[in-house]
Amino acid sequence: MRLRNKPWAKDFMAEHPDVLINEEEGAVKDWKAIFNNENPIHVEVGTGKGQFVIGMALANPDINYIGIEHFDNVIVSALEKAIEAGKPSNLRLLRGNGANMEDLFKARELDRIYLNFSDPWPKTRHAKRRLTHESFLARYEEVLKKKGEIHFKTDNRKLFEYSLVSMSSYGMILKDVSLDLHAEMPEDNIMTEYEEKFSAKGQPIYRLEAMFNN
Repeated sequence: MRLRNKPWAKDFMAEHPDVLINEEEGAVKDWKAIFNNENPIHVEVGTGKGQFVIGMALANPDINYIGIEHFDNVIVSALEKAIEAGKPSNLRLLRGNGANMEDLFKARELDRIYLNFSDPWPKTRHAKRRLTHESFLARYEEVLKKKGEIHFKTDNRKLFEYSLVSMSSYGMILKDVSLDLHAEMPEDNIMTEYEEKFSAKGQPIYRLEAMFNN
């Protein structure tokens, strides 16, 4: 995907440190202090333009949400949406690399991780880049609390099948596996921008929840 350059993005991001934290300014370690409460922390890796994580924050005020995105030109759109939504106090955006989870969070700090419409990296030689590869699962396990969960959505059948095998092989417990999420649309489902786009075309959305068995 080619990203349109937004030369104003960095300055705009710097104007809203109460919502957006930049990893370049140093890894953040004390998220409970940032949120100023002891509520559970849920993280979306690859938050894109932020529709999902902002919607979740608005719907669940007793849970803290962090949306991680690596690209300035994308996360600035999430920042704009967060401002339009009134800057929910239980929401933060983190401009950083989700591959470095152990540098962004303390061990056993998170309650849940969301992976929504991640890059499928379809070529076999790129399997290690998939966010459900065992190397990433190990990083998630380090920062999630015991019995912490991963909630995963995708429109890519092959990535979904790969993820089922990868998580099962890692010893995770799979639950609520859906091969067509919108056929049984749960009332609390918050859609991402990609989800709206793909479902409008009639493509099935695959979803699973997986818990670490530790």
